[in-house]
Amino acid sequence: MRMDGRRRSGNIDDRRGLTSGRGGKILGGGIAGVVIVAIVTLLGGGNIGDVLSNVLGSGGMTSGLTATEGSYTPDAEDERLEELASQVLAGTEDVWTREFKRQGWGEYECPKMVLYSRAVNSGCGYATSQTGPFYCSADQTVYIDLDFFKEMSSSIGADGDFAYAYVIAHEVGHHVQYLLGTLTDAHSEMSRLSEKEANKISVALELQADFYAGVWAHNDNEMFGSLEDGDIENAVNAASKIGDDYLQRKAYGREMPDSFNHGRSEQRVRWLKRGLETGDPRSGDTFGVPYSSL
Repeated sequence: MRMDGRRRSGNIDDRRGLTSGRGGKILGGGIAGVVIVAIVTLLGGGNIGDVLSNVLGSGGMTSGLTATEGSYTPDAEDERLEELASQVLAGTEDVWTREFKRQGWGEYECPKMVLYSRAVNSGCGYATSQTGPFYCSADQTVYIDLDFFKEMSSSIGADGDFAYAYVIAHEVGHHVQYLLGTLTDAHSEMSRLSEKEANKISVALELQADFYAGVWAHNDNEMFGSLEDGDIENAVNAASKIGDDYLQRKAYGREMPDSFNHGRSEQRVRWLKRGLETGDPRSGDTFGVPYSSL
């Protein structure tokens, strides 16, 4: 990506080096082998309370949350990734501010981004780095441990700055869903359904967030000429490596379609590409498509 000279967002809360603690249960857990929980829950934004409960076995929020200084010394790559994350967030601010005006959706309210190391206290509860990047609607904030990008490269071979930008743009896509009421409506419906049927709603949410990530990239490139040769291929490769089918085969050697809650690799790639090609946020109604056709 061409990011030289791009502005940085003023909505970054850098908590790296702070050690978060709580008086109650610490969330944890994971999948054996190369597929870590961070990858299984990649881009699993929306209501992270649901993600934590379903994936990590949360016992609910407790009191006694604290943050203390820890031993953390960022290296050159950490600082480069921090700059990239800040610039990408600024790009989403510029694009979605323009798109909300274009679409007559009112004023775009920019989300915050918290950068953390190891663990963090969010408006949706306590999370460790194993949770992966997530969006919390309770405080309208995207949470990311930048080491996750290094794990993307080493664990699933998904690399490149645009692949990392896709992760951030996807989480911001959940914020767009929140502002438009889609996220709240979807989670309200999910609460009334069986787990199998609720997972289908989750898939629609995640694929739309992939689509919104593509919409952002299309418009960011239109505004700033940010895309370079190979960028789209890197993002498509990342999307293909985070489908439920791919990850379950990696972890368990088989697929469990009823438990899919992010979508198949082919679906994630297709909706990301649709956003990249159209740049039109109104062309990604994943809820108006039969589940079998997503």
